[in-house]
Amino acid sequence: MRKLQLALDVLPMEQALALTEAVRGYVERIELGTPFVLEYGMEAVRRFRARFPEKELLVDLKIMDAGALEAGAAFAAGADLVTVLAVTDRATIRACVQEAERYHKAVVADMICVENPEQTAKELEAMGIHGIAVHTGVDQQARGRTPLEDVRRLRPVVRQAELSVAGGISRETAADYCRAGAQVLIVGGAIASAPDPAAEAIAIHEVLQGFGTL
Repeated sequence: MRKLQLALDVLPMEQALALTEAVRGYVERIELGTPFVLEYGMEAVRRFRARFPEKELLVDLKIMDAGALEAGAAFAAGADLVTVLAVTDRATIRACVQEAERYHKAVVADMICVENPEQTAKELEAMGIHGIAVHTGVDQQARGRTPLEDVRRLRPVVRQAELSVAGGISRETAADYCRAGAQVLIVGGAIASAPDPAAEAIAIHEVLQGFGTL
């Protein structure tokens, strides 16, 4: 099943809750982005878990150290998934995966700034990572870069983990990422900044449904 992941990064708490409510029927996963978690902490995780119990909840911690401690805090607060940076020490990644297994949850490796994505993806899968996220950051997007080619490079390599993608995706580009093989489309600004966020979410959701499963 392909999924639409709503990324919440810079909205105030009440606006973020209201936006998520407006698109509730069209997203499978809610992401509490790094700036959002920096602003509101684990209380945000608890509030979204209570408000949207039926949704997958990803907390984008971008863990770089203290894997068990940080992943465990998010899982205890109600997260279903957390992110760890793929560039970090392998011991940190293993600690996150072990903590996820203890809670029966999942870990997504963020591939931002990884220099050898194919080899890294193979190593991550060997460590039991649950998801691999192709991520072109906002600073890279400002220079015109997109994650599309990275998805195409990784699709033949990623065999077990769920492959997601983030980086300026909208209704106009969603089909390209589905054709490239992404299983989860992570969309933030295109929905949050749209005149009608629900209409934008519906349009992207319909694209995903049209492609079915991999």
